[in-house]
Amino acid sequence: MAIKITRPQGTEDITPKQIYKWHTVERMARETAENFGFHEMRIPTFESTDLFLRSVGETTDVVQKEMYTVKAKETEFTLRPEGTAGSIRSMLQNGLLNDALPQKIFYILSCFRHERPQAGRLREFHQFGVEMAGSAGPASDAEIIALAKAILDRAGLKNIALNINSIGCPTCRAEYHKALRAYFQPHRDELCETCQTRLEKNPMRILDCKSEICSGIAKDAPVILDYLCDECRTHFEKLQEYLKAQNIEYTINPKIVRGLDYYTKTVFEFITTDIGAQGTVCGGGRYDGLIEQMGGKPTPAMGFAMGLERLILTMESQGCEFQPPHQCDLYIAPMDEAAIPTAMQIASSLRTSGYQVEYDLMQRKLKAQMKYADKIGATFVLVLGENELQSQQANLKNMKTKEQFPVSLGEKFEEKFDDIAIQYMFHDVVNDFEKECGTHGSNE
Repeated sequence: MAIKITRPQGTEDITPKQIYKWHTVERMARETAENFGFHEMRIPTFESTDLFLRSVGETTDVVQKEMYTVKAKETEFTLRPEGTAGSIRSMLQNGLLNDALPQKIFYILSCFRHERPQAGRLREFHQFGVEMAGSAGPASDAEIIALAKAILDRAGLKNIALNINSIGCPTCRAEYHKALRAYFQPHRDELCETCQTRLEKNPMRILDCKSEICSGIAKDAPVILDYLCDECRTHFEKLQEYLKAQNIEYTINPKIVRGLDYYTKTVFEFITTDIGAQGTVCGGGRYDGLIEQMGGKPTPAMGFAMGLERLILTMESQGCEFQPPHQCDLYIAPMDEAAIPTAMQIASSLRTSGYQVEYDLMQRKLKAQMKYADKIGATFVLVLGENELQSQQANLKNMKTKEQFPVSLGEKFEEKFDDIAIQYMFHDVVNDFEKECGTHGSNE
C-alpha cells in the first residue's frame, strides 16, 4: 500500500491558481523599490550559524527557540530566519561598502523559523526586504518608511497604521536597562523561564515576550523614550518632522522594541487589524552597530522586512485587486492527426512573438476541445480540419463575443492575428473605460 506523503507542517503550496497574487505583490514591491534607487540582491538559503548568533542575538526567541540548524560533517549551518544578517554579510564579503554610499539593496526570499503555525505565521515564509547602508541621518529613516508606505499604498491597503519608536543607542540603553531590571526584579519568580534569563542579559526582550503573564507584568514598565540621550532624542524628533513633511501619519508607540537585538534608535511597524492577531505587515528600523559587529568598519544602516503571506492575506481581506494571470491568447483545435503539424507551426510562430498559445495534446473530440478552450479562458480559437488544410483558410473565433474572422493559414497569418488581437484588446479597454465612466451610449 502506497504511503501518502503531505507537505511539512507550517509550509504552504503556492499553486498556479494562486501564484498570480504573488506575482502581483512581488512586482509592486520590486518596481517601487527600484523607483527609490534600490537594487536586487540574492543570498544563500543557509548561512553559518555563527552569523545569526552574532547578529540576531543569543537572547532572542529566534536564536533560542526557532532556528533550523543542521550539521554537515564538522560544519554547522542554519536556514536563514531573516534576511538582514545574510545581506550585510554579502555586502561585506563582496566589497559593496567600498563603493559609493549609501548602498541600497532589496531582496525577495524565503525564511525559516520553527514556530507554532497559524494564519499569517508559517515555518517557511517569504519576505520582501530592503537594506540601506552608509547614511546615519534621520532623513534615511524617513526614506525607508516612505518606501514601505509606498508599497502598501500601491497595493491599495486601507486602515494600516504606522507605529514608530526609538530604542536609543548603547549609551542611553544602558541606563534604561538598569531601570528595567529594577522594575522586573520584584516579579522575577513570576516571569517565564526565558525572561528570567533575559532579565540579566537583555531586559528589553521581556517587553517583546508573547506570554500573557510576562506581557501583563511589562504593561507598566519604564518607557525607553524617557531615557533617550540628547542625540537619540534629536534624531527621533527630526524623523517626525520629515514624516510630517511627506504627510505620513504615525503614532508613537513606546512598546515597539522589535524582536532582534541588532536594532538601535528608530524602530517602526505598519500594523493592521484585518488579519487577526498577526497584524504586523511590515517592520524595521535602524541597526547602526551591526556592520561593525560583523567585522566591518563602523557603518550606519537600516531597513525593513515585509511578510508577503501577511501582505496577501491583508489584501484579500480588504478586497484589493490582484493583476490577473495572462490567459491563453489562442487555442488551436486540430480535428485529426493531419492538422497537428500545422497547429505546431502556428503555435511556434505566435509564441516567438509573445503570445500564449496552446493546442490539443489529449486527442480530444472537437466538442471536448472547445470546452477545454473555454475552461482555460482562451481569447480566440482556431479550428483546423481537412477543409481548412486544403483551402489554407480558417475562421478565428472570439470566445467572448462569438465573432468569427476569416484568416489565411499562410505567411500572413501572424500579421492578421496581430491585427485582430490588437483590435480586440483596444475594444476591450474602451469598453472597460466606458463602464467605469458610465458613458455607454454617449456621443461625446
